[in-house]
Amino acid sequence: MSTTPATDWTDRMLEFTVGPVAHGGHCVARVADEASPADDRGRVVFVRHALPGERVRAVVTDDPGGAFCRADAVAVLEASPDRVEPACSWAGPGGCGGCDFQHVTPAAQRSLKTAVLREQLTRLAASAAELATVRLDDVVVEELPGGPLGWRTRVRLAVDDAGVPGLRAHRSHDVCEIGDCPLVPGGALEPVLEQRFRPDSEVDVTVGADGAARVGAGGTVHGAGRTWELSSGTFWQVHPALADTLADVVRDWADAPRGGVAWDLYGGVGLLGSVLADQVGPDGTVLVVESSSSAIADGASALADLGQLSFVQGRAEREIARLEPAPDVVVTDPPRTGLGKATVRALAARGPRRIVHVACDPAALGRDLALFAGAGYRVAGLRAFDAFPMTHHMEAVAVLERTD
Repeated sequence: MSTTPATDWTDRMLEFTVGPVAHGGHCVARVADEASPADDRGRVVFVRHALPGERVRAVVTDDPGGAFCRADAVAVLEASPDRVEPACSWAGPGGCGGCDFQHVTPAAQRSLKTAVLREQLTRLAASAAELATVRLDDVVVEELPGGPLGWRTRVRLAVDDAGVPGLRAHRSHDVCEIGDCPLVPGGALEPVLEQRFRPDSEVDVTVGADGAARVGAGGTVHGAGRTWELSSGTFWQVHPALADTLADVVRDWADAPRGGVAWDLYGGVGLLGSVLADQVGPDGTVLVVESSSSAIADGASALADLGQLSFVQGRAEREIARLEPAPDVVVTDPPRTGLGKATVRALAARGPRRIVHVACDPAALGRDLALFAGAGYRVAGLRAFDAFPMTHHMEAVAVLERTD
């Protein structure tokens, strides 16, 4: 049975009933393929701007020529009760690709993300689930303070070949010219969008506590009861409530012993390292491993009073084997791709009794949890947060304990 259609479906109009949500901000449907009538399951269509159970008309936007294609719902024939009018006129088919769920109530967005998280972990981390002391059915994506709009304090604009800033279309380098973004505090972005920049570049914008947007500026941020002065380009969480939320979870779960040793890998400016420093006390040791020199400089300045904390510049995956002293507790906050096999193996070899693992991608989280299970760790706690309302993204934290 062939899985490759005989014809290209690009620009074809389809009508179908939408299936379940999938990782990536779309839902899944199956549509009969006339070229393969023996396949009664139909061809997979990943459709955006739709909801499970809806009847829609959708136009195929991308057909890679294999067993699936991608489409945008352009007409809703039978709507879900969870459907609402998008807050942004640029959020629909053919528009800005930054938001996936503006057509969904905030509560239903969190339910969709919860479904994705559970599905990814069930599929990718079955071995970890067997060792876990938490039930996936008890894990939900939790709401953060501040509401679904106006939360984003940092945004990267793309600039087209005429110097006009905007946001990129979905899965495209095309720049959508926009008048504002409702995820950014009201009106803050408009003065920036009126400016012109170097063609084919990108512009980082930060919205300060005063509500004003600054191009390329770092600014003052707060988290874990401390203040950081950030250089331009230094990473900080885009949701204003997430830094303290993650700090609170680490404070609850790390349980670093007094006088002990803790590592903060991919530690940035040391936000979570500062929590570990409070736990180990002045006689303990905290090593914050970070590759960005600006983040280290900003962190060292903000945490100069913590003599037990020091920064190590380098890639965490390369430093693990040579860091001394060996850790009692480790916090990891890797890039979206996760830790991966080699890093998990190297970390487990150093023998921390507890690991607090922060992840911004549920698939990467699932893969890493499975690797940790194979290395002798069990999941003792799992929480997830809706740190990116209107998008499919989420933040999750797992605490792992050594089984021996």
